[in-house]
Amino acid sequence: MPVLIDFTAFLSYYNCIQTITGELNVSEIFAKNAIMSAFMTLLNSHPFDRISVVDIVKLAGVSRNTFYYWYTDVYALVDDIFYTETKKISQEDESFPSLLAGFRHATKFAGENRKAIYHLYNSISRDKLEKFLYDVTLTDITRVVTGMAAGMDVSPRDIHDLSVFYSVALVGLVTKWLDDGMKENSDEYLDNLVRLLGDNIQASLARSAASAQA
Repeated sequence: MPVLIDFTAFLSYYNCIQTITGELNVSEIFAKNAIMSAFMTLLNSHPFDRISVVDIVKLAGVSRNTFYYWYTDVYALVDDIFYTETKKISQEDESFPSLLAGFRHATKFAGENRKAIYHLYNSISRDKLEKFLYDVTLTDITRVVTGMAAGMDVSPRDIHDLSVFYSVALVGLVTKWLDDGMKENSDEYLDNLVRLLGDNIQASLARSAASAQA
């Protein structure tokens, strides 16, 4: 089953409405959540270019006017879903014991919506998907590298550069997996990748610390 949008995080994100207007129209927020969830449900079973606004509002149980109150078109809806998920991850206060744990967390939404992600990748929304994957991966991989560097004399620049390098590499491998039609089991693919990488991050951090002391 596709994963519906996390309403708790969604409501927190849109509390700006309360700040601006002085009150929160909960029915409007529920309607927007219903639109997002309906779209993800459809996207997990249909190619992106075969999903219409009519399909979305019918499944969501809202009117077309309600859809257009929030979005100019389906592409704007995709942007908002990615932005909401990215914001949710960035606001979480989590640390991860390994590269694999961090990457699994970053790609949880994608993993739970594999067909939807595949359909987006094979549409003109591919660039939006790639940016989303990179943003959430960089957030969590930075947490991994920062945690590994704790207690070491490693510069913020080196932590950033390592985080960017591994994020770009991991997202590149995911897009390659999508290009290949997701034929290989994703969990086995990731497990093998991390096994091959071994202690490379720790070794790089150790070199950084050694350079700082030289």
